[in-house]
Amino acid sequence: MNQPLDGVRVLDLSSVVMGPFATQLLGDLGADIIKVESPDGDILRHVAPMRHPAMGHIFLHHNRNKRSIVLDLKKPEGLAALQKMIKTADVLFYNVRPQAMKRLKLSYEDVAAINPHIIYVGAYGFSQRGPYAAQPAYDDLIQGMSAMPSLFHEAGASSPRYAPLAIADRITGLAAVNAVTTALFARSRTGKGQSVEVPMFETVTQMVLADHMGGFTFDPPEGPYGYARMLAPDRAPYKTSDGYMCVLIYNDKHWRAFFKLIGQEAMFNTDPRFSSHEARSRNIAEVYAFAAEQLKLRSNAEWEKLLLEADIPSAPMKTVGDVLNDPHLAATGFFKESEHPSEGRLREMMLASHWSGSDPMPHRPAPRLGEHSAEILREAGYGDADIQRLAAAGATKLG
Repeated sequence: MNQPLDGVRVLDLSSVVMGPFATQLLGDLGADIIKVESPDGDILRHVAPMRHPAMGHIFLHHNRNKRSIVLDLKKPEGLAALQKMIKTADVLFYNVRPQAMKRLKLSYEDVAAINPHIIYVGAYGFSQRGPYAAQPAYDDLIQGMSAMPSLFHEAGASSPRYAPLAIADRITGLAAVNAVTTALFARSRTGKGQSVEVPMFETVTQMVLADHMGGFTFDPPEGPYGYARMLAPDRAPYKTSDGYMCVLIYNDKHWRAFFKLIGQEAMFNTDPRFSSHEARSRNIAEVYAFAAEQLKLRSNAEWEKLLLEADIPSAPMKTVGDVLNDPHLAATGFFKESEHPSEGRLREMMLASHWSGSDPMPHRPAPRLGEHSAEILREAGYGDADIQRLAAAGATKLG
């Protein structure tokens, strides 16, 4: 059986995390991803640790199932080569500012003039309809502008801080995958290509405010912004007598069971702070603080057994090392050991979704810089002598 996106060709002009994360997901679903790189390559190639230059660890986790071609788009020969490739592409995906694409003569109007059926997807910092349109954007900046560090501080952190992962990049990357596949579906219905904008700031802000709009949902406001449960200082892994446990005592059933576990069964009915979901939501800081004090009294092993028997949602807090050895992930085949042609034995994460009517995910290892330049140029109609001329002019690099 075919992969869901078999036959879809994507010209991937993106770099760093957001774009490569999105296009890798498309490649995992069967699309032919042609990664167009500058002569220096994607900057993530150069983030240590690595076994060989320009093959950094984060690059390897964002660029499998792609072919790499080097094109210097500032040289006429490099731009002309990309223009030939545009003729047979389904999608052009980029994550630089639109102003830079216009300077390269790769605006939507330029590209659509070559291929009017193309899906032209830009994933970048800000909507072009507002005053921030031309500003640069990186994950840390978008986290800050969408209030994430501020919320960490309001929730009890000693100072504002960023989430310890490129969460804004990956949220926007997922939104971009949705945009690509939906636009392809629309084209299958209408036959028409289009330009799609996926701005980081608006995408991440929507996610943050869906929880934290709070009283400002209403006009006039019915209270302060913020979701009190998320901002409660004790909403964190609970300290036990010998470690930490993640526990969510959420609904009435859970609380009745918890009070029974701690020998205070009558408290559900006698303490008005706990007797209903609405009451708990209005007193959530005290509710979490109470649970935190109780969890300190027993060990992880004791709590794990008791909470499981009581059907109260819980899990031990894990480190990255624990996750790498998680038995569930091992059983589902989430991690795969593979042999990279140049990097040797690697541990990779597989596509999380499972498809009953498609073959397993295709597997092409993350490419070396320019590894497929000659192959892709031949597909675009260049002969070997032409390819050598492009290389001599510095318009491409042959891996």
